[in-house]
Amino acid sequence: MEIISLIIIGLSLSIDAFTLSLTYGILNIPKKTIFLTSILVGICHFIMPLLGHNLGDLISCIININSKYILITVLLIILIETCKSLKEEETEHNLNIINMLLFAILVSFDSFSLGIGIIYITHKIILASTIFSILSCIFTMLGFILGKIVGTDLGKKAKILGIIMLSLLIMYFLCQK
Repeated sequence: MEIISLIIIGLSLSIDAFTLSLTYGILNIPKKTIFLTSILVGICHFIMPLLGHNLGDLISCIININSKYILITVLLIILIETCKSLKEEETEHNLNIINMLLFAILVSFDSFSLGIGIIYITHKIILASTIFSILSCIFTMLGFILGKIVGTDLGKKAKILGIIMLSLLIMYFLCQK
């Protein structure tokens, strides 16, 4: 169940990158930029949970709190932010190197938050980060490609799917002892 949970979480974390790259895909971005941006997103989705985990360790040393509750709180925050983003309008931007880095960092910030409570799911933090990295890289690239083909209608549907997956995951963790 650990791997399945990590994959579901990885898919949920990849939704932001997917929807934003879907929007950018409309702009006819060069393949090299798509590839580089996808790799940067993958790298950030690898590093951010590790940083979050280290912060989580620091917090648990100071305050004795069950990591399950930290994880559920973080997942709820991500769920709320995803619900709020359904109302936001996506804007078009050019992707230079600074925009690519900002893109990667911004869509990876929820991975940082999740890293704080990831210990409740697994002690294999490197495995979790690797799964998040691979999925986010693939979904970012997929978003760019599909953006060229179908436009932004798929973006809202992907966010709704992410909301459903996060909700189910939260309910699962709430039911755990």
